[in-house]
Amino acid sequence: MKVRVLVGTRKGAFILTSDEARQQWDVSGPHFAGWEIYHIKGSAADTNRIYVSQSSGWFGQIIQRSDDGGASWYQPGTPAGEQVDAEQGMPQGESNKFVYDISEQTGKPLATHQSHDGSQHPWEFKRVWHLEPSPSDPDIVYAGVEDAALFVSRDGGQNWQELAALRDCSGSQWSPGAGGMCLHSILLDEDNPQRIFVAISAAGVFRTDDGGQSWKPINRGLVSNYIPDPEAEVGHCVHSIARHRAQPDVLFMQKHWDVMRSDNAGDLWQEVSGNLPSDFGFPIEVHAHEPETIYVIPIKSDSLHYPPDGKLRVYRSRTGGESWCALTNGLPQKNCYVNVLRDAMAVDSMPSCGIYFGTTGGQVYASADSGDSWHAIVRDLPAVLSVEVQTLP
Repeated sequence: MKVRVLVGTRKGAFILTSDEARQQWDVSGPHFAGWEIYHIKGSAADTNRIYVSQSSGWFGQIIQRSDDGGASWYQPGTPAGEQVDAEQGMPQGESNKFVYDISEQTGKPLATHQSHDGSQHPWEFKRVWHLEPSPSDPDIVYAGVEDAALFVSRDGGQNWQELAALRDCSGSQWSPGAGGMCLHSILLDEDNPQRIFVAISAAGVFRTDDGGQSWKPINRGLVSNYIPDPEAEVGHCVHSIARHRAQPDVLFMQKHWDVMRSDNAGDLWQEVSGNLPSDFGFPIEVHAHEPETIYVIPIKSDSLHYPPDGKLRVYRSRTGGESWCALTNGLPQKNCYVNVLRDAMAVDSMPSCGIYFGTTGGQVYASADSGDSWHAIVRDLPAVLSVEVQTLP
């Protein structure tokens, strides 16, 4: 078996491959050099299929796709799927079609949401933060975007349609977090395709049980002292959510302050920050084979985005959040002031579960033993925005 690590950075995408030992790595890239790659993710249904969110202040937002594991790329929606020069990543032809239901063509008035100052602001399409391929069909892929909305493509990324009912959940009251008003987390239920969880900064977590026709906010138990109503139904800045297939109703959350857990599909949350040195951070992940083993990477505060005491530590709980231990073997324990962003941590499904994360300093660290020891598999990349993993037959 092999492992493929997909890394999105501020200036291109990188593909790292290794055998099951996960000690020596081949590096391919940069793909789409100079472009912001907010997210790159492979399909579980077809490991050769990879989707990329490519963004530029000059050319806007583009979705790229590979059907050969990243050896070549093309932009779905262009005439005959013209290939793209991955070294430059320049767009060809018309861009992918993202169709908002807030357009005048629907007959509805243009919608608005809250700005930082509380005034109303028109909905805009700025970038794609997260791509989530269906676990069963490589042509079905979901996209979480800024301003916060959920899109789906059923033709491999050529055309996109918004699941607009999501914004009926008090969308006019949502407001942007520090990084923008983004839908950044999408959890698909492998055993129930009608159930989807999404998280929005800064609105909270939402669930659909009918494939996106209707949604409900699931934020009861969250407390955010930085908003007017700390226990409001919407308005919470959720940084990331995670779950394990073996426990479909158990969710874990890294929030803007607080690590949280729900045992009833988000209907009620409880804090499990325990003995963490800080309960502020961005990513959270669950071990591939141990549904009660979770990982977070604390940083000092919402204004100081670096590890406490300058020590880069991953924290692991084997008890679903009741207690935590620091994992430090192979990680810098002095003068380290990098950050790890919300999509920059992932796990593989090898028998000895591998854990991976990337930093704003351009390092990608890996552990082939569930976090007991670490080493940098690549250094000196541009700032890492996302890390995803594929286990290859």
